[in-house]
Amino acid sequence: MRRRDHNIFANATSLLICGLLAGVVVAAAAFPAAAMSGLAAKAGGETFAQLPSELKDFSSPQITRIYASDNKTQISQFYDEFRSDVPLKDISKYMRDAMVAAEDREFYNHNGVDLKGVARAFVNNSGKSDSKQGASTITMQYVRMSLAYSATNPQEVVDATKDSPKRKITEMKYALQVEKELSKDQILERYLNIVPFGNQTYGVFAASQVYFNKKPKDLTAGQASMLAGMVKAPTSFNPTIKEGYDQIKQRRDNYIIPAMVEMGSITQAQADKAKKEAIPRQVRPVGNGCVSVANNNWGFFCDYFYRWWMSQEAFGATPYDRERRLKSGGYRITTTMDVSAQADARKRIADKIAEKDKNALLLAATEPGTGKVRLLAANRKYKLPDPAHPNPLSSDKKKAKAGVRATYPNTTNPLLSGGGDISGYQAGSVFKIFTIIAALEKGFPLAYPIKAEKRYKSGYIISSSNDSACPGTHFWCPSNSGGGGEGVYTMHSAFAKSINTYFVPLEEQVGAENVVAVAKRFGVQFRVSQDAKFANDPVSANQWGAFTLGVSASTPLDMANAYATLAGDGMYCEPTPIEQITTQDGDKLDVGKPRCIRATSKDVARAALDAARCPVGDSAQMGSCNGATARQTKSTVKHPVFGKTGTTDADKTAALIAGTTSLVIAGYLVNPDWPDHRDRMSHDIVNPAVYQTLGDFMKGKPKEQFKEPENRKIAYGDQKSIPHVTCDSIEDARSRIEGAGFDVSIGSPVESDCPAGTAAGTSPEGRTIKGGYVVISPSKGKTPEVPTGPGGTPPSGQPNGPGRGN
Repeated sequence: MRRRDHNIFANATSLLICGLLAGVVVAAAAFPAAAMSGLAAKAGGETFAQLPSELKDFSSPQITRIYASDNKTQISQFYDEFRSDVPLKDISKYMRDAMVAAEDREFYNHNGVDLKGVARAFVNNSGKSDSKQGASTITMQYVRMSLAYSATNPQEVVDATKDSPKRKITEMKYALQVEKELSKDQILERYLNIVPFGNQTYGVFAASQVYFNKKPKDLTAGQASMLAGMVKAPTSFNPTIKEGYDQIKQRRDNYIIPAMVEMGSITQAQADKAKKEAIPRQVRPVGNGCVSVANNNWGFFCDYFYRWWMSQEAFGATPYDRERRLKSGGYRITTTMDVSAQADARKRIADKIAEKDKNALLLAATEPGTGKVRLLAANRKYKLPDPAHPNPLSSDKKKAKAGVRATYPNTTNPLLSGGGDISGYQAGSVFKIFTIIAALEKGFPLAYPIKAEKRYKSGYIISSSNDSACPGTHFWCPSNSGGGGEGVYTMHSAFAKSINTYFVPLEEQVGAENVVAVAKRFGVQFRVSQDAKFANDPVSANQWGAFTLGVSASTPLDMANAYATLAGDGMYCEPTPIEQITTQDGDKLDVGKPRCIRATSKDVARAALDAARCPVGDSAQMGSCNGATARQTKSTVKHPVFGKTGTTDADKTAALIAGTTSLVIAGYLVNPDWPDHRDRMSHDIVNPAVYQTLGDFMKGKPKEQFKEPENRKIAYGDQKSIPHVTCDSIEDARSRIEGAGFDVSIGSPVESDCPAGTAAGTSPEGRTIKGGYVVISPSKGKTPEVPTGPGGTPPSGQPNGPGRGN
């Protein structure tokens, strides 16, 4: 529609008439009893000229939509008012014409104020009729809503919406100015996008979706006329209630459709057809927030996004400001969630554990070098408590006695990322990686040997009544899981077999406070108050001997990102759910982009990662593993892989972290409701879920090898030759090796060609780190061969011959 011309004479006449008559006429239209009062005259004569005429810039609340990393799969949406602006060209012509027919038939013929309409309202409202007429044009209605949305305080909202002569006068003056600045099409477009349609819908896009599940451009004449008819009184004309249904049908068929025929917008035949169109008695439910995600297993990721947003000061100084911005800003937010990886994780979890299991299997994954969170999955439904079908009572009897409900099968607690009531879970030996990193930073090489005992007497002081105290002392004496484990280990082999009595003395030599400092740099949050107290006090941290064994609470997301820091060459990147945030105007915000800092040197990260290849069955490039605790990881993933298992005392938690250069996944099997539970968590549940999900993600991707340190001394240290002592006496062998500067211990006897009681050899042999441990293996000689009879069986009368059991 071409914008109408506005000449000087017309504008001057309008202003003159409004200035002289506004007070009387408008007051009569709104308040008939005031028509003859001096108040009306004063309102018209003095106030009109003093009123501003420029509307403040404003933006009506818009839907913010959240998408997965593919930028097309919608995860959820957030809004205060369900509204999304669309251009006029994308709105059915039926809708435009129906709105004019319903609200302002002289829309294209006035300059913002319909003086004839004002006069009609004056005459009607001055009589005895119970039906009062308004005189607001579409432009004036747009002005009213604009003033309300641009208000900066509650009083301005009241002034913009209360039924008063002054409000009418204000609308008139603003409307005249708006008509000078905008074309009729522009005004109609803005009006259609701002006006309410009931049932929590605002603007024609939302109304089209909720009432007819279609786009505004596809609305028919009958549908458009029904929607246009609702604007006058959305509650009264609500078709989902019987009275409203009857009223909107009458208004559509007897008022709006005939007006459209009279205006020439539709033919009589089209009108007859429009009247036969069904009016919906139900509306399409519209989701809002994370409890309304399109796919329930996306709920925990959505919740993580929401909590992340609420923590960002860039979106407002207060939580209230941030939430309003999210729910009204109309952003298009592309998140980091990988739809396929998320689906695979949820499937692998479902294969191992039910939603109704009191134990929770939690998987979180991040991308090395960016901190982008790719998946958050659990054997839980992300759902608000249902009073009709409540969760069972907590498995913690004390909580159950108090009526506290469990977190299964439904919860909105951030089980994977922490926050609120979730402070994390002890994850055991996955924390040993921080001791390795601290040791490497202090100059200890990967080849650093320590002779591990079955039980180690540390210098850490604990209560003498504690079960882990050395008998009769107040010193902490940790042992290895399952007992045993004695021998000489390096970081590679100790990490491979998770030897506690290697890592505790290593932590003592490095300084526990330095190990804790590494964990902080690598993103461990210390959400438990006691943990935070130790972590933030170097004196207390120095005595935190059990820290290397994973007694501090953490979340799967914390630890996935900590290990991803190694694969990121030592760059710690804050976890982020954001790929891109785009405003309504198409501007791209920098908020949420990767924020990375150097947590450790490249060489330290690469060396630590090399040790971390051992536990998951991969081959180290700079050392010997001699074992693994999750060997099937490598054979399943079929890519270079690193990681670590973790188990707490009495198997109350089981964990596996596994990663490649592309993705790191942390899996925890825990009881979120009762940390001191009685179940024994099984690695047979958590391990496959982790490495199968990682294998799914890596399928078809090129194999990428991990980088080696540039300074290989970090792996091997200062090497020195070990004297050759084979077949020497034990005394001579010990003397020569100790003379070369090594610590010596005597191992278990082994078969060899050397005479019994002499040295069969050393472990290691050839070369080892200067000042390191060397174990002498005594020879027990060679067992004589037993002669065999025909067929390889011992002759009669010999051991294992006839008459002896096998």
